[in-house]
Amino acid sequence: MDTRFQQMARRPGGVPKELAIEQALSQLDGFKDEFVDWVDREVKELSAAFKTMTDGRQRASELNDIYRRCCQLRDTGTTMGLELITFVADNLCQVLDNVKAGAPYDADVVACHTDALLLAKQKNYRDLRPDQVIEMTSGLQKILDRTKKIGESVG
Repeated sequence: MDTRFQQMARRPGGVPKELAIEQALSQLDGFKDEFVDWVDREVKELSAAFKTMTDGRQRASELNDIYRRCCQLRDTGTTMGLELITFVADNLCQVLDNVKAGAPYDADVVACHTDALLLAKQKNYRDLRPDQVIEMTSGLQKILDRTKKIGESVG
């Protein structure tokens, strides 16, 4: 038995699926500039929040707030189709997972990722895929792997 939504979706007179997708994609393109402004503000706020953690005695609530913000950047980047921002934010989420698991907090690792986020939001990089900037993405991956190994040896 069909749900009410399924029945409504199949009724005559609606917008064809292809046209609906095209309209949705054009709407997303319109939001990209606003998103880039939001990324800029969010990265600045993240940088300020990370500075409070430099003594290595971060509270779990602060770390969880920062982690949530990174996840939000990653997820919104995915929604907006900005793969490079998504990659960098996801990498940073994994770094924070490692810190939560016992790896020491490293301000340089975080600064590297926040700088990469600021670069990824720039117009020249915004629509690039991670495989198009392999030096940056492989470097970030190596940093992530290092923090993971440190976390495993500590935990």
